[in-house]
Amino acid sequence: MYKVCTEEDCPESAIIAGMDEAVEDGVDVLSLSLGIDSRPFYLDGIAVGAFTAIQKGVFVACAAGNSGPFNSTLSNDAPWILTVGASTLDRKIVASVSLESKDVLDGESLFQPNDFPKENLSLVYPGSNGDQNASLCMQGSLDHVDVKGKMVVCDRGVIGRIEKGQNVKNAGGAAMILANQNSDGDSTNADAHVLPASHVGYKEGVAIKTYISSTVSPTATLLFRGTVIGVDSAPAITSFSSRGPSLQSPGILKPDIIGPGVSVLAAWPVSVDNNTQTTSMFNIISGTSMSCPHLAGIVALLKAAHPLWTPAAIKSAIMTTADQVSLNGKPIEDETELRADVFAIGSGHVNPTKANDPGLVFDIEPDDYIPYLCGLGYTSQQVGIIVTRKVSCAKTILEGQLNYPSFAMTLKRGENKTYSRTVTNVGEANSTYTFSEPDIVVPNGIVLIIHNSTFEFTEVNQKLTYEITFRHYSNVEVNVSYGEGVMAWRSGKYLVRTPFVIKFV
Repeated sequence: MYKVCTEEDCPESAIIAGMDEAVEDGVDVLSLSLGIDSRPFYLDGIAVGAFTAIQKGVFVACAAGNSGPFNSTLSNDAPWILTVGASTLDRKIVASVSLESKDVLDGESLFQPNDFPKENLSLVYPGSNGDQNASLCMQGSLDHVDVKGKMVVCDRGVIGRIEKGQNVKNAGGAAMILANQNSDGDSTNADAHVLPASHVGYKEGVAIKTYISSTVSPTATLLFRGTVIGVDSAPAITSFSSRGPSLQSPGILKPDIIGPGVSVLAAWPVSVDNNTQTTSMFNIISGTSMSCPHLAGIVALLKAAHPLWTPAAIKSAIMTTADQVSLNGKPIEDETELRADVFAIGSGHVNPTKANDPGLVFDIEPDDYIPYLCGLGYTSQQVGIIVTRKVSCAKTILEGQLNYPSFAMTLKRGENKTYSRTVTNVGEANSTYTFSEPDIVVPNGIVLIIHNSTFEFTEVNQKLTYEITFRHYSNVEVNVSYGEGVMAWRSGKYLVRTPFVIKFV
């Protein structure tokens, strides 16, 4: 590990120095759970440091950020970086709210006291009179609210989830219900709360507040049910996971992948147990900062299995083999319990086993990024800052022409755009791949034209190139801003998927 942060800040100079030191030490994979606001790549220290790393064959995985569920909130969106969003696990640590009305609403909490009284407590929502600070349980906001010995409902947001519980505890409250805002949807976290608590989704929070307003003396208790395994809605995208499209390069689909990032159990340097008699050196943390190291670990396994693969080849293997469905067999959902879009999940949820044997990969050499960067409108000097040498922008390519394992573009009515891709055979030497019609999904108003629909390989590492045209019909009315789809190549056990997204203008 390389320390690049203090308690106050993570200076960009320290981040770059840490990355350079790691490359000098000969690491194979860099995992950065860090990020800055979106900015041109030549002004983004992580992007510059990452380019130096990939030139040395070092893979760089970065957290997408925790500013979701809003669009264009992700960071670390340079195409030579694996940008990782966060998904749920099939495990919940359940703390249910049992209302006097007999409704039982499931939430989560890592703190699971075994001596919590089964008798109902008075239930209060400090924000019922419109006091926003009190609804959020801000520090000092409960001083003039009678919460002593009661269960207090706090809305999520502005300050930390555990801090809200501390404010309730300081005001004399006995327990807390942490209720999601509308934008949080059903995404909950198992936190090491300082008092008995339950973090519930938005719908559950509305039901609890409705019950409170419907009766003179609302009461409730908490039921701590411990760890529940086998939640079949997982993996789902969590509300905080930052979303695309990329602000700096909208012609590159980001994020690239999602991986486990909610309520992740790991070693921790201090005790977080509320029982002072124990020194439990573990904690549960949520964030894309948790999903990023999962992907970095998977990359390390792939690098060990395929030591000659480039960072771009490994990235392609992860993206083209990603899962599209949850354990229940339904499409991956977001915090609204609806199908997650491509700007939330990118290529999908990582499947390490499939990534180890992807069949085909889309490879990119470091120098291939230079005409792409020039095509973004960067000057030769600005591109030189990124690649750390003098370059000329005599040649440029469109973003969509970079040999990336996905597509993102803008299409006007009646417009066509044609791109080429080169695939490398890393599967069976003698193999035939066909453009797989059953696996193609095309949005309304768009037609795909593949210019060579069959590949025949005779050796491993053989490269073949194809062209594909995206056509927006001029006579079809489209009433959405974006359309998304997928195309695929199939050969026996191999299915090589490339998602795409089209902005209609």
